[in-house]
Amino acid sequence: MINASVHSAFRRFFNVDLIKYNCTKIYSFFRLCLGVTFSPKRQRKAPKFKNNKINQCQPIAKNKSIIGMTLIELMISISITSIFTSIAVPNFNDFITQLRVDNEISRLTRLLLVARNYAINNQANVIICPLKGSKCSTQWHEDLSVFIDLNGNKKFDEADGELIITTKAAITSGDTLLYAKSRDKITYQATGHLFGLSNGTFRYCPKAHKEKSRGLVVARSGRLYATTDLNNDGRDETRSNVIIECE
Repeated sequence: MINASVHSAFRRFFNVDLIKYNCTKIYSFFRLCLGVTFSPKRQRKAPKFKNNKINQCQPIAKNKSIIGMTLIELMISISITSIFTSIAVPNFNDFITQLRVDNEISRLTRLLLVARNYAINNQANVIICPLKGSKCSTQWHEDLSVFIDLNGNKKFDEADGELIITTKAAITSGDTLLYAKSRDKITYQATGHLFGLSNGTFRYCPKAHKEKSRGLVVARSGRLYATTDLNNDGRDETRSNVIIECE
């Protein structure tokens, strides 16, 4: 009886059931926070989430290894990048140069076609040349102008009602643009033919890339064509097999 009474008093005083309940709650709390069990036989479990929100007690993952790069690996990477750059940059410069030459030939072609069509449609002489004041010059690398020569004096006379039809901007500095042998103008007649007795050739030569030089041949009939590499030697030629060069 005494032992039973002591045991009953001990349970009431220490509230063993409550302690066991709290220990169970504490155990569950640590399992949830740490994501692990205290049993060595069970595997690690992922942390639980509620309402798609991270639990405030979610443990911070520990990196097993640090990802980085050594000095030797960095030097090798820089060397490989330098090699690829040294190969790619010259090819890119060649591409840009070729694109510039082709664009200039296209702009010249459009300019000549506008002048010829205007001469035919308006039954008047139309001149293309680099103007210096009212006179034409041989500086074909500068701005080119297309105007009607109403009085036939081969000059631009704004006072006589002559109009500038269109213009073309100067070529890239350092490049060369020549026409025929020091001719200072191209004159289209009302028939669409050139004023003169021979053909003329525009020669465009980019700086430091003479192998990419191209030409535009203007026939006496007024028609024109761009030169191409006929014999696959890397240089453009006319249909008479004359290599395009500006020297």
